[in-house]
Amino acid sequence: MTEYERSRMMPAQPEHVFDQAANVAQLDAWLPDALHVDAEDLPAVTVHEDRSGEDMPALLRSRPEQMRLEWGTRERGAYTGWLQVAGIGSGASEVTVHLSFFDDGHDPGEQAVQDALDGSLRRLEEQVRMRIDNPAG
Repeated sequence: MTEYERSRMMPAQPEHVFDQAANVAQLDAWLPDALHVDAEDLPAVTVHEDRSGEDMPALLRSRPEQMRLEWGTRERGAYTGWLQVAGIGSGASEVTVHLSFFDDGHDPGEQAVQDALDGSLRRLEEQVRMRIDNPAG
């Protein structure tokens, strides 16, 4: 098993950050560019991975009371992950994303995963900033 984790501070209340991260209709706005989620009947989703061209059945669970998202493959058990939002005071938050790969063939490698996590957290922060700057959007 290989695990990766990245965190990023965001200048917004944790509730705002979690609401944006958990918005299923806008997941593609912050997920890695190569992943696309089709929410069928939550918690069931299908994840399309551009790298492999595969559609994978997965689960996505939102736990608002914990400000946590959890996901993973349904059938093959190739990977799981979670996103946790925590308030750090002064109206700021820390977002942590953790991935666990149980199938080495599914793990794209450390540099690719770290780049994807950094990019996803950056895009999530951009989405949060847009929402804070334009509450109607």
